[in-house]
Amino acid sequence: MTTTGASANLYEDFARVFAKHAGQTAFRTADGQRLSYGDFARQVARMANALVSLGVKPGDRVMAQIEKSIENVALYLACLKAGAVFNPLNTAYTAAELDYFIGDAEPAVVVIPSDKLAKLEPIAKKHKVGAVMTLEADGSGTLSDLAKRQSDAHETVARADKDLAALLYTSGTTGRSKGAMITHENLSSNAHVLHAYWGMVPGDVLLHALPIFHVHGLFVALNTAFLNASEIIWLSKFDATTVMKLLPDATVMMGVPTFYTRLLGETSFGREQCRKLRLVISGSAPLLAETHVAFKERTGLEILERYGMTEAGMITSNPYRDGARLAGTVGYALPGISVRIATKEGQVLPAGEVGVLEVKGPNVFSGYWRNPEKTREEFRDDGYFITGDLSVMAPDGRVTIVGRAKDLIITGGFNVYPKEIEDELNQMPGVVESAVVGVPHPDFGEGVIAVLAVAKPSDVASEADLLKQLGERLAKFKLPKRIFVSTELPRNAMGKVQKVELRNQYAKTFTS
Repeated sequence: MTTTGASANLYEDFARVFAKHAGQTAFRTADGQRLSYGDFARQVARMANALVSLGVKPGDRVMAQIEKSIENVALYLACLKAGAVFNPLNTAYTAAELDYFIGDAEPAVVVIPSDKLAKLEPIAKKHKVGAVMTLEADGSGTLSDLAKRQSDAHETVARADKDLAALLYTSGTTGRSKGAMITHENLSSNAHVLHAYWGMVPGDVLLHALPIFHVHGLFVALNTAFLNASEIIWLSKFDATTVMKLLPDATVMMGVPTFYTRLLGETSFGREQCRKLRLVISGSAPLLAETHVAFKERTGLEILERYGMTEAGMITSNPYRDGARLAGTVGYALPGISVRIATKEGQVLPAGEVGVLEVKGPNVFSGYWRNPEKTREEFRDDGYFITGDLSVMAPDGRVTIVGRAKDLIITGGFNVYPKEIEDELNQMPGVVESAVVGVPHPDFGEGVIAVLAVAKPSDVASEADLLKQLGERLAKFKLPKRIFVSTELPRNAMGKVQKVELRNQYAKTFTS
C-alpha cells in the first residue's frame, strides 16, 4: 500500500494510476508478452523490499549500470518507493570510470551485469559498497532472485519535494562528470506539465526504443506514460525493421533524430506505419530541418522538437495544439518555466541576439553533487541556471538553439557559430550531415574546419567547390579553412555528435 498525506514522493502519483488501471497493459514486448499495471506495481513493491533487505535507507544511492529491461524500470521505481536515490549510468562506461562514480556517489548498492563482477567487485570493496547485485538484459540476476522472495506489500516512504529522487552524471565533455541532483519536485513537475502539454489521453500507446540511463528515455518517456496509464511497446533498442512492424499500433513515439533518419532510409516506410500516430517527438540532439520536412512529406506528420537537459528535464517545446512547429526551433518555454537569453556576464539580451539560454522553474535541479563551488558558478543570484547553450529568442518567445557555448569558435578575433555554417553545408548535394569545430591555428588562434558525413564521397562536390559555394553565402571569416569527408560522425548513445572527438582527431590540422 502507499502512504497518504503530504508526501511529495513521485511514486505516490504513479501508484494511484497503477491501482486505478491495474488490469491494463503496462508493457508489451516485441515478442508479444504483456505485463499489467497491477502486476508491475507488485513487482516494484518486491524490488523495494529487496533494496530494504540489502540495507538501503532513504537518501541512499542505488547505482545501476545495466542493460534496458522492465526489471531495470522496476528498480528505478523501487528506489523512488523506498525513498532511495536512483543513479543510472551509461552502459558504455569502463571499470576505471566506474571507480570514479562509485567513489563520488558512495552508493549503498551497485547493480551490474554478471560479466562485470570480476572487475567491479574489488572496486566496490575498496569504496565500502554495501552490496553488489546483478541484473541481466533478460531480467534475471541476483537482484531479481532476491526480489522474487520478497512480499509484494510495501509502504511507500514519504518524501519532501526537495528530497533527491535521482543522481544523474553529466557527460563530462569538459573535465570530470558532475552528478546532477534531481528532486521529486523536479521529476513530478516536469512529468505533469508534459502530460498536459503534449495532450496525453486515455488509450495512448507509446513506442519506447530509447535507452533508459538518460533523461529522455527514463523520465520524459516513462514518467509521462505512467501518469497516463499508457501501454508501452517495449523495445530493447532501436531497430528500423522492428519499429516499422510495431509502429502501426502506437499513437506516440519519442526518439532521437537518428531514429527518424533511419526510418526515412527505409523505402517502405510511410503513412501506413504511422496511421495511428498522433504525436512524434524528437530530442536529445538537434533535428535537421531537412529531416523534419522529409518526414512530413513521407508520413503527413510533423515531428515535434523540444529541448531539455540533464539538469532541468524538459525546458521548451514546439506546440502540440496551438501554433506552428517550426523546423530548426525548439519552441517555447513550457508552462511554469521561465527562460531568457543573456551574455556570459549575465546581461539579459533582447530578442534576436545570440547569447546563452538561462532557465528557472520547478524543473531545475538542486545543484551538483558534493560540488557547491560548481553549483554557485552555474546559477545566477536570482536563481536562473546557466545552460551553456547558445540560443536566440524571437520576439514571441520562440527559442532556437545555435550551439553549445563551448563550441563557439573564436578565429582571428571573430566569433563563429558552428550551426550557421552547418546549416549551409547540410543543404549541399550529397551531404547527410555536417559538424563544424575549431582547432588550434598558429595565426588565428582557432581555425574553422568542417567534417561532412556522406553516403558516398563521389556524391559530394570537391573541397574547393564547396568553399566557393559557401563563400557566396557566408562572410569570409566564417568559412572553413579545411573540409573533410567521412562516412559518419562520432556520436554518443543518444545520437549527439561528439565534437570533442572531432577536435581531438583533427587537432593537428594546422600545427603539424
